Amino acid sequence: METAYDVLFTANAEKDLLSLKKLKESALDKIMDLKQNPLKGHMLKGSLNGVRALKFSIKGVAYRAAYIVIEEDRVCLVFMIGPHEGFYEKAQGRAKIFGI
Repeated sequence: METAYDVLFTANAEKDLLSLKKLKESALDKIMDLKQNPLKGHMLKGSLNGVRALKFSIKGVAYRAAYIVIEEDRVCLVFMIGPHEGFYEKAQGRAKIFGI
């Protein structure tokens, strides 16, 4: 059996989680699924090429978590979490930090 991946959060992603307040635990549960299935999110294109986005819903609201998979370290690095509306535009700005 393969070992699970680690799921790590950037400081900005941790702030995103905190901003979800009462929904934080539900979001975290869904994101932690990446430990067993790091490719669960869909691969993005264009200026976010190389980034994956995990889709999930909480109480009928669509959310996304943007992350990169670092295969050699068996890590999923989550760099943004938020509601679907306007998500990809904001993620582009954060992705520039990683040179994506």
